[in-house]
Amino acid sequence: MVHDVVAHPEAVVVGGGIGGLATALALRRRGRAVRLLEQADEFGEVGAGLQLGPNATRILDSWGLLDAVRAAGVEPGRLVLRDATTDAELAALDLRGTFRERYGAPYVVIHRTDLHRILLEACADAGVELVTGAQVTHATQDAHGTRVSTADGRTVDADVTFGADGLRSALRDSIVGDDVVASGFVAFRGTVPIDEARSESALDDVVCWVAPDAHVVQYRLRGGSVLNVVATFRSPGFDRGDADYGTTAELEDAFAACHPRVRAAVAHVGRQRRWPLFDREPADRWGSGRTVLVGDAAHPMLQYLAQGCCQALEDARTLELILGEQDAAGPTTDWPEVVRRLTQARIPRAAQVQRRARTFGEVCHAGGAARLLRNELLALAPDLTGYTDWLYAGTVADRLGDRAPAEPALNA
Repeated sequence: MVHDVVAHPEAVVVGGGIGGLATALALRRRGRAVRLLEQADEFGEVGAGLQLGPNATRILDSWGLLDAVRAAGVEPGRLVLRDATTDAELAALDLRGTFRERYGAPYVVIHRTDLHRILLEACADAGVELVTGAQVTHATQDAHGTRVSTADGRTVDADVTFGADGLRSALRDSIVGDDVVASGFVAFRGTVPIDEARSESALDDVVCWVAPDAHVVQYRLRGGSVLNVVATFRSPGFDRGDADYGTTAELEDAFAACHPRVRAAVAHVGRQRRWPLFDREPADRWGSGRTVLVGDAAHPMLQYLAQGCCQALEDARTLELILGEQDAAGPTTDWPEVVRRLTQARIPRAAQVQRRARTFGEVCHAGGAARLLRNELLALAPDLTGYTDWLYAGTVADRLGDRAPAEPALNA
């Protein structure tokens, strides 16, 4: 898939997932010629649902995409934390009127493939050059530009390269040189037609049942027509060193002692594929000069705060606004300065979310006395309103946006 081939693009984006598409769209919104390289033979996403907090939906609104996202997704009534053993409600966050007024945007849950499609169409409409079948193996740079090389021997030169090639980023190896971190947890995911789940309650909410070393999340997708369920547990096989840890037998055992509502939810997840969960240690360097990592390549995180996609959108919006300030200062783009400012703005924020995602996972998966203490503490303040300000309000992108210059007309 190719759109308006540019001989020498200003920017190359490596990776055609949500983070790569968002980055490419942000660049085009500031008038840059962009070539996006995707290693697969066609664009697409795997997985099921994802959650978009208002820090993400504000960005999508600024891009004119929120209406499409809302039409494809669902706006849940509450986020609810429940004890998986007793089904008792532990805490909740109302996502309706006051929440939307507080953060200036809604909370939306959407199928990952639907958000990917919306961003892909936006990139095509904006004039991003979209290239498939291009597996990038490495990138080099000098004072004047960058060169990325593909597995089949092609090279692409540009003024700047953005590595959005995911958790196992090829570009990260030369920039950070670290390894992925296996959490020991495994997720099984599934969606079922809502008619098969009509007997279940709380279908208007995002519900998370927490158990010792396990949890289950469920919410509706696609206008409420399907129910999305994710069951996550710590694998005993991982602790034993098994190569194929996280079996379906372990899945059943992990939730065997849970409340019947939880076991009914687990029955909806597919058994054909498992997702071992990984992240990386927060990095203090995402790049320099004319090459920089974004999205999961820069800050892969565990899913416990539902922020992986949201943080990739924050990367893209921050980039867009930094470019806007550069444009206001003059006609020439100082790409090393853009990279420096982007990493300076985003690294502390992304690292905070990465670390707190790990911590929240530990809180959710507490057992024994720690579980009882967690439940008692939550009972003292079961309304979570205000506790999410650090995550949803006043991001770097918001502060830059307050002084953003007008958007340019896109080049043909």
